[in-house]
Amino acid sequence: MNEELIRKTVEAVIAGWNEPAQAAQSGAQNSAGKTVDPDKIDTICLRAAKALIKRVEQEAASRGMAVVIAVADKAGHPVAIHCMDGAYIGSFDVALNKTYTSIAFKMSTAQLGKLSGPGQPLYGIQYTNGGRIVIFGGGEPLMIGDRIVGSVGVSGGTAQQDTDLAAFAKQYFEEVALCQQK
Repeated sequence: MNEELIRKTVEAVIAGWNEPAQAAQSGAQNSAGKTVDPDKIDTICLRAAKALIKRVEQEAASRGMAVVIAVADKAGHPVAIHCMDGAYIGSFDVALNKTYTSIAFKMSTAQLGKLSGPGQPLYGIQYTNGGRIVIFGGGEPLMIGDRIVGSVGVSGGTAQQDTDLAAFAKQYFEEVALCQQK
């Protein structure tokens, strides 16, 4: 699948269309035949999560990484999670907790990490929320405009690799969402 077709497919699934490729080309209606207003998209759906994960898996593979990619809805509940062949078993919970952290604090886990170091205002926050808080990179909120509609968590590389791959996922999602709004 080429980059343009992937982008159009993700655009369509973000809007909740039943036939993503066809909807991406026509760009007008969802599966119920109603016009979709991107401003009313409340949370990421399974189809969008799966399309985003597929694109992130491709990018991870091109970087020589085997990772776990998790996508959560705006409430922090898992929507989809994929474990690439060869990914660390422990990365499953870490990726999932990165999605929760990004939603719970409305920021990337890398940003939270900076705010939670010794002497910083959120020092010790990782010991709250039943141990689900991750303070190193790899988690990003997913936005449409100024609204959080979900989050992505990536685990399996170095902290910097996870941070970079999650930032790629966020940027890709937001570019597609912005295209959908036009």
